[in-house]
Amino acid sequence: MSALREWLRSQPSLTGTPPVFDTDRLPASPVTLFEEWIHQAAAAGVAEPHSATLATVDADGIPDARTLIVKDVDDRGWAFASTRSSAKGGQLAAQPAAALAFWWQPVMRAVRVRGSVCEASADDTAADLAARSEAARRDVAEGDWALWRIEATRVEFWQGSLDRRHTRVVYEPDGTTWRHTLLGGAA
Repeated sequence: MSALREWLRSQPSLTGTPPVFDTDRLPASPVTLFEEWIHQAAAAGVAEPHSATLATVDADGIPDARTLIVKDVDDRGWAFASTRSSAKGGQLAAQPAAALAFWWQPVMRAVRVRGSVCEASADDTAADLAARSEAARRDVAEGDWALWRIEATRVEFWQGSLDRRHTRVVYEPDGTTWRHTLLGGAA
């Protein structure tokens, strides 16, 4: 066995402290549960709880991922921004679908969001760019900034457990509302 493999296998996992998660009292919307969880993560000292890994695919269907800051979450979706000329901008233009993954180790929680991606309105995009620091705006070419939203088709909330009996709840749209399902087993 390689030294790296031995080292990887020796590292502890699931070392956080999960808060109480009452699956009998779930909110109707995943946005509401996400807001509760991100605030609990911040209160527990999670650094940058609004950072997430965004996964897209390139023109050849090869997955790509990067960490970014989520700008807003509301009934319209999970918003993030970048330049259209970036790799993610080109990938989203060619294949407007993506996934976000949040991991908050101290509270042993993760959230996965996936769905179609659409560009926000010109007004929302302009407001997002204007809210950035002057240094952050300096190198953005006119018309290159974009604010995107993932319109979720699936949102999964995962809470780890020291006994490996993890709790998973999936929200999926059901017409104009959401339905949630408690899943069994680890993922």
